[in-house]
Amino acid sequence: MLDKQLQEQNEKVASKDDFPINWIDRVSLFLSHTIKYLIPIIVLVMMYEIFMRYIVFKPTLWANELCLWLAGICYLVGGIYATRLRSHIRIVMLYDYVGRPTQRIFDLISTIVIVLFATAVIYGGWEDAHRSFTTWERFATYWDPPIPATMKPLTLICVFLIAVQSVNNLIIDWKNPKEKQYDPSKDLK
Repeated sequence: MLDKQLQEQNEKVASKDDFPINWIDRVSLFLSHTIKYLIPIIVLVMMYEIFMRYIVFKPTLWANELCLWLAGICYLVGGIYATRLRSHIRIVMLYDYVGRPTQRIFDLISTIVIVLFATAVIYGGWEDAHRSFTTWERFATYWDPPIPATMKPLTLICVFLIAVQSVNNLIIDWKNPKEKQYDPSKDLK
C-alpha cells in the first residue's frame, strides 16, 4: 500500500516536470538512445582487432576506420543529447550569480549565437556535403569506406538539430523562475 502511494506521488511530481517532452525532445531522445548501441559495437570491434593483432598476429585493415566512423556518429549525436540535457559549456561563475532576468538575457544571447553558428556551418558546408553524398565520396584507404559521404551530411543535420534543440530549451526554460538542473534518469522511463 505504501509503495503504491509513493509511486502515485512520484507520478504527480513527474507530471509537473519543468522539462516537458515535446516532439523535438522525442527526436533528440530517439536518436541518442538509438545511437548509444554503437558504443558496444565499437568495443567489440576493438577487442577483435586487439585479438587479431596481438594474439593471431594478423591485424585487420578495417577495424580502426570502422571504429572512427562509429565514434564520429556517436560524437555528433551526443551533441544533440548534451544540448537537450543543458549540459553544454557555460560560464557558471557569472551565470549563477545573477538574477533570473539576466540569466534569460544570457540564455537568449547564447541561443542566438548557436543558431547563427549553425546557420553559418550549414551554409558553408552544404555544397561540400551535397557533393560528398551524391558522389559517394570514400575515405581513400585500403578498406575505402564512405566516411565522408555519410559524416559530412550528418554533421550538418546534427548541427541543425542542436540549434533546434537550443531554441526549444530556451522556450521551455524561459518561463521557469530559476533554471533547474535536468535529471537525465527521467529519459530512461
